[in-house]
Amino acid sequence: MADLADITTTSYRTFLTMLVVMDPIGLAPIFIGLAGNRPAFERRRIASKATLVAGVIILAFGLFGQALLRHLGISLSAFRIAGGLLLFMIALDMVFARTSGSKETPEEEKEAQERSDISVFPLAIPLIAGPGTLASIMIQANTAHGNPLLLFLVFMVTALVLLLCYLALRLSGQIARVIGVTGVHVVTRVLGVLLGALAVQYVADGVLELMRGGLKLG
Repeated sequence: MADLADITTTSYRTFLTMLVVMDPIGLAPIFIGLAGNRPAFERRRIASKATLVAGVIILAFGLFGQALLRHLGISLSAFRIAGGLLLFMIALDMVFARTSGSKETPEEEKEAQERSDISVFPLAIPLIAGPGTLASIMIQANTAHGNPLLLFLVFMVTALVLLLCYLALRLSGQIARVIGVTGVHVVTRVLGVLLGALAVQYVADGVLELMRGGLKLG
């Protein structure tokens, strides 16, 4: 059984990590740009479908991602380092307000604007369930150490962040009017700093795990 400290730590770390990588506030202006000229009922449908599809993808990676890594011969320590480096790159993009390659390329953005259904691409993938999100859910699921309660907690907290993403999409117009473009940039930069710190921690943990494994082999 997990003690209160494990539950609190898992909840806090999962919420902060998934909140930063999914960035609900940052989704609002993107959604306005992609679907702002569509009827309200269609925007609601797109928001619901995008959140549901992203949730299914995240759940699949959280449950079966480690088995996939084992099949490919990749250690969790190596994946933790790779995931940390990827998240650090995303954090740099967030802090310096640069277009992130982990989100979508200009060609993908142009294609998305011309598509009739943008819920799966680019909203679900890669804006919500992008590489950083998928790496994070696998790392967070691994921190549960096979404890069913902690693993359930990871998915429940992630579902809460997905709900925030859905609300951000539904209320995108109101959010943009209240905080404006400057507000979105300020929030994104603050979250970027937090994500950078988490990324460094992931890399440090992965390196320590690899070193311990090498010492045991030696």
